[in-house]
Parts: sequence; C-alpha cells; structure tokens
Amino acid sequence: MDASAYRMVVWTEQDYVTAAATADRLVAEWLTDAKGYPVTALHDGRNEIAEHVTLDRDTDSGQQGAHSRWRLRESPPALRATWQSTLIVRTDMADPGRTWVQLDVEHRPDSAEIPQIRASKPRLADAILDALDTHSGIAEIRARASFIYAGDVKEVIEELTDRERRLPIVVASVPYGTDADEWLEKVVDRAFTQLVGRAVLYVLTREAQAAFNKALEHHPVFGGGIRTYMPRVDPAWAADGQRHPVMSRATVEADPVRAATVLTALPRNQAARMPLPQPLARLHAQRPRPRSTEHGDEIARLRADHESLIALLDEAAEAEAARYKQVRELQHDLADANWLAEEFYAERRAAQQQVRALQLRLQQVGAYEAAFAPVEEDESEALPGSFTELHARLHQFPTLLFTGDPKVMTGLDDRSKPNWVNVCWEALQALEDFAAASVAGRARGDFRSWCQDLPSGCHPFPAGKVLMKESDTVWRNLSWRKERTLPVPRAVDPSGAVYMEAHLRIGGGSTISPRLHFFDDTANTGLLYIGHIGPHLTNTRTS
Repeated sequence: MDASAYRMVVWTEQDYVTAAATADRLVAEWLTDAKGYPVTALHDGRNEIAEHVTLDRDTDSGQQGAHSRWRLRESPPALRATWQSTLIVRTDMADPGRTWVQLDVEHRPDSAEIPQIRASKPRLADAILDALDTHSGIAEIRARASFIYAGDVKEVIEELTDRERRLPIVVASVPYGTDADEWLEKVVDRAFTQLVGRAVLYVLTREAQAAFNKALEHHPVFGGGIRTYMPRVDPAWAADGQRHPVMSRATVEADPVRAATVLTALPRNQAARMPLPQPLARLHAQRPRPRSTEHGDEIARLRADHESLIALLDEAAEAEAARYKQVRELQHDLADANWLAEEFYAERRAAQQQVRALQLRLQQVGAYEAAFAPVEEDESEALPGSFTELHARLHQFPTLLFTGDPKVMTGLDDRSKPNWVNVCWEALQALEDFAAASVAGRARGDFRSWCQDLPSGCHPFPAGKVLMKESDTVWRNLSWRKERTLPVPRAVDPSGAVYMEAHLRIGGGSTISPRLHFFDDTANTGLLYIGHIGPHLTNTRTS
C-alpha cells in the first residue's frame, strides 16, 4: 500500500456476527451522514449509490472463517482520480477469539501526471473505535488519548514491551504548571488528530511522570514533549532510545498543524509497510459483480451489463497499476535498506576498531578504569526526532547559517528513512567544528580533508560521504547548475547566490537520497553557509 494512504488494523474480542452487524450499521450511517449519499439498504454486489459512486459489498463464511467487506469508490470525472475506502471485518478459525478490522482509504490517480493526495483519517475510523472494543496487542485503541495516572504506569510499560503490538504508542507529557485537561484540549488533541487508528494515544500526567521515566530511563518523555514508541521497545538498552523519536514542546506549540503532520509520518509509513496479520492477508481479493438489471428490455439489460463489465476491467487495470507502483517502491526500499546495512556495518566496524585502540592506549598508561568505564549520556548531544525539530535547533550551530528553503528540509519528514535525521545532525555537528576551527585558523584544507584527519575531540563524519565538487556534466548543464546556485547574503556575493557544489550524502538508495549543499566562506564572513537540505538535486542519475 502507498504511504499516502490511511490504514487502520485492529482487533476486537467481540464475536464476528456482532462486529459485522455493527460495522454494517456504521457504514450506512457514515455514507448518509458524513458523505451525504441517500443509502437505505446495503446489498451484496455492486450498489450504484450516486453518480460516479459505487459501493461493493461482499460476505462469505465457511469452515476456515468468515468476512464482510465494504468498498466505496468515488470517481468524479473532474478529479481524474478515484477515492477508494475499504472496510473489512474478518474472523479466522486459525486465530480464535479475535475479530480483525481493517480500514483503508486510498487516492488513486487516473494517470502518473496527477499528483497523489494524502488520505486523511475518515470519520468512520472514529465511529468504529467508539463502537468496538479494539486492541493492538494488549493495548486498547481509542478515538481519543487516554491519561496515564500513577497506577497505570506498570500496565503501560507492559504494552510498550508487548511483542504482539503492531501500532506505535504515542505519549504526550504535560508541562510543569499546566493543567492536564487544558493541555489535552488545546495542544494534544490537535497534534494527535491524524493519529487516530494509527497509534495508541496517551497523555502522561505529572503525577505519573517520575515512575514512567524511571522505568524507561533510556526512553523518557517530559516537559511537554511527545514521544513515539515504535513496536518492540527495549527499556534496558540505551541505544534503543534512538528508534523512538521525541518532539519537543517548542516544536509542538510553534506550529500544531505541522507537528501533527510530522507525528503522523512515522505511523503512516509503518502502517503502509507492515505486513497484514495472517487472517487478513489470507483473504482473497474482492471481485465485485454487477447486480442484475430488473427493468427494461433485453437490449437495455445487456448494455447495462456491458458498461458494468467495462468499469470492472478499468478497476482491474487501476489495481494492477497500484500494485506495480507498490512493487517499485518496495524495490527502492530494499535497495535503501541494503545500502544502510552496508554503511552501518562499515561505520560500526570502524568505531569498534577505534574504541579498542583507545582502550589499549589507556591500559598502556595504567588507566584501566577509564578504559572500560561506561559512557554517560550528554543531554546536549540529544538527537532531534525530525527535520522539523532539527530546523528549530539550527541556532545551536553559531558558525553555520542555513539559507535554504525550510519547507524543503522539513518536507523530508513525510518521506524520511530511519537514520536520515541522525546523519544530518551529525553532519551539522562536524561542519560546526570545522567552521569554528577555520575561523580560529586551526583548520587546514577543506572539509573532506578535515574528516580524513580529524582533530581530537571533534565530531566525526565519514569522509566517503563528502563530495567537494560536482561533475563537469552538472556544471555544463545550465538547469542543473542553476539548481545548485543557492542563496547567500550579498556580503558573500553581490548577486545574492553562489554555486554550492560541495555536498554531503545524508541518505541513499532511494528516489529521494537527501543531500546537504554548503559553501565555506569562513575566510571572509566567518560563516559556513548551508543552501540546501533536501532531496537529491537533478543529475544524470535522477533525470
């Protein structure tokens, strides 16, 4: 499924018959009240409920299980696309005691030239969560955030570490001196608006904060921050904390709408990429059939059947195109994962070799305790949880000046891979060390030379990711050169822009492959300028 879609997958202890009947009622109410379609009854087969609007309904039961499925397709010609909403209620004899519920909303353009629109949470999701007692693992799923009180901490920790949990758990902390109900209404509800059905939502009260953070010393959340806990939290592993991003209070309050978009990105991508549970994965594809025409002569009935079959063929072609697109994206993801694995292995091996060499030197001078003492975490070195937060913290680098487009940089949050923010932050730390040393006259050569022969105490960055020049092909192409001619103050260049060919590889293996382009002017204005943090600019490989 495309990451722009909305997907909710939960289960309920209610029996299949009760859950399916409830879903049938909720679908009818949603179509009538929220969509405005005149629906009186839902029949199996294809229901033409309005012009260019169809509802396909199918049910089946047998020895292996049962299912009910509803699929709404809205295809106004002016949109040149179809909005498709699918609800499935499924029980499987191989998974007794649970009834699975899946809700998908997808935007399917008629052609590649039409931009894909991100699906928002439908009202039907709220109605389902309110009507059914739904779960992800042992965690309950609700349409609104629940409070964590002191007596709830142990239970929530069990939910966080539950191996069967599929959905992220998002926990918002309450700032000191702020009323929890007021914080929920004014800030948290707005930030959580698109997370309903995609995550377990909590608000951590002040009275529960100490116990919660004591149990999760490597994964804390406090001060009005919001933390997203991905599945399989390991409270005892400090490094695991980096898998669970934190959004600061300042980021949330600065732009709640943008904060909601950033918070939704990770759960949305998780839902799109995670395999369905076996009871849902085993369910056969829907094969809509036209309902028989009861009125008119034989010619009219044949013509109506012909039009219905043509529509079904169009839908089959559309589904095939969607699957082809999904395969291409998965291939890009696989390439990206392979690239990251190779990079992580190389960096890990280099770091281990360096640690062993340093430990050996310490032992040689008799500092045995220092050689093997645990490293205390430095809060000032905390990694940002998103590119939006990274942008808000650029002031921490006094010798760097970002002159690029903030929207391009923060837009990476919608498509970011797991380590892109971390790599970008490490690049900024290394650039700051280099720029400060250049201003002080302690740096020799360019940034790549600096990374190859790093002074003691400075932040490292792999020299292999540093390219100080673009190819001649890029320089000769006027359009590509213009892309890399980026803004700077007129004190740097009277034109207000310079050609920034020096760049760092922040990510790779995907269609985005983000880059950081910079211009070193420390010898004149005393600053290093960053003109672009965003998708790879056009070259022979991207064009």
